[in-house]
Amino acid sequence: MTICCALTALCLAFIWGNSLLPGNVSGAISDEVEHILETLLLEVEALPEESPVPLRKAAHFTEFTALGLCLTWLFGMLRKGRLPAFLCGGAVACVDESIQIFVPDRGPSLGDVGIDTCGVLTGLLLLSIGYHCLCKRKKRHLGGT
Repeated sequence: MTICCALTALCLAFIWGNSLLPGNVSGAISDEVEHILETLLLEVEALPEESPVPLRKAAHFTEFTALGLCLTWLFGMLRKGRLPAFLCGGAVACVDESIQIFVPDRGPSLGDVGIDTCGVLTGLLLLSIGYHCLCKRKKRHLGGT
């Protein structure tokens, strides 16, 4: 339980910490990461030279997928179910975008709330499917049907 809470807190700190960065700082970080990824992907020819990498949207989705995994794990251990985990993730997405109202050169985006919420749902589904498969495998291994 302690590990789960710590991972959830780290996800929240990462998400909200990035939202607190001024637009120019956030943009510079995104540009640098995008340059590194484009260089790596072009070297293995995984990305056409003219193709832009939608890094910010992918980052939103990825960080909220991680949060969805953590929240589903946490709420599962608390026996609260998946819906509260999903709703909590959606609330985090709304708070995340609201933070940006008060940060220089940043602003909220309803589209980002949607991307973030889809990330939470993806994390929830990944953990739920993985857990289901693990339980079926364990049951078969123990001789059940």
